[in-house]
Amino acid sequence: MNTTVFKTEPVALKAWVEKRMIYLELTDGRILGFPADRFRILSQASENQLKAVQIVVRGYALRWEGLDEDLTVSGIINGQFQLPLPRQAA
Repeated sequence: MNTTVFKTEPVALKAWVEKRMIYLELTDGRILGFPADRFRILSQASENQLKAVQIVVRGYALRWEGLDEDLTVSGIINGQFQLPLPRQAA
């Protein structure tokens, strides 16, 4: 008997924004947060624009319609950010 095991990557159940941090609750129970300033378009957005995030493509992507911005959940999980972390003051 052959058994095929399918691994499914986690998808977003919920997304919300607090103080320019974007949070995701994933199907595997994790909650991830990342700063909006790690992405070019999001770094220029107001707090209200950021809060307009929608979960699309059955949880595999985030969409900001008013900003015409899309991010994949897998990219976020894998740390594929566009911009570096800001330098900390010494």
